[in-house]
Amino acid sequence: MKFDFHGRVALVTGGASGIGAEIVRRLVQAGAQVVIADRDEAATQALAADLGERTRAYVVDVREATEVQALVQFCQQEFGALHLAVNSAGISGRRETPLHELDLDSWQQVIDINLNGVFYCLKYEIEAMLQAGGGAVVNVGSILGQVGVPGSVGYVSSKHALVGMTKTAALDYAQQNIRINAVAPGYIDTPLIAQGMSSQFRATLEGKHPVGRLGQSAEIADLVLFLLSDSASFITGAYYLADGGYTLQ
Repeated sequence: MKFDFHGRVALVTGGASGIGAEIVRRLVQAGAQVVIADRDEAATQALAADLGERTRAYVVDVREATEVQALVQFCQQEFGALHLAVNSAGISGRRETPLHELDLDSWQQVIDINLNGVFYCLKYEIEAMLQAGGGAVVNVGSILGQVGVPGSVGYVSSKHALVGMTKTAALDYAQQNIRINAVAPGYIDTPLIAQGMSSQFRATLEGKHPVGRLGQSAEIADLVLFLLSDSASFITGAYYLADGGYTLQ
């Protein structure tokens, strides 16, 4: 499916690598003007330089509400409005740790980025979209927003809460021409996943997906662009799994 986002301004957090970067590339190819927001300044600047004049780079820590507010204002100042947003910034946090052994700082870090950070983004993105007469948002969640996994209470809790936030926000703005949806990827073959992974562990991870492989960033980006597009004009508050069948088992 071909998408046309000419005349639309988009913001992508976590946009300098992995799924976020692929979404940025697809949006630019489809004609959008895109602000790439990420904590990694070098990677953010490099991607913007590679993609050209329809992009801007912005370094942000989504844990800080004032920084997120300034980010959205930057979008409006640079391109005149904000119509589309993808909230992709997130961390996995400390894994393989039973709940009673998880230190409070590790818990707080995951909640601050994966949950509070998305709340701040939605708050200021929606304000800008109301000014623009409408818009569309996609929150990037996880299969772990639907199922649990041992030793990951922070991440699993944040992603479950993200689903509820998405549905509630969609109800709040359904009559104001703002659609808000979420996608839930399975394990995706990104540098973050592949780093330090043994071939044996990779095979185990692939085997958890009935299709027998990890997903690709492009497969998630295609779903996100559909949900941002006018083709999805009757879809809001939805939670789309893209997991190779992981949650079927």
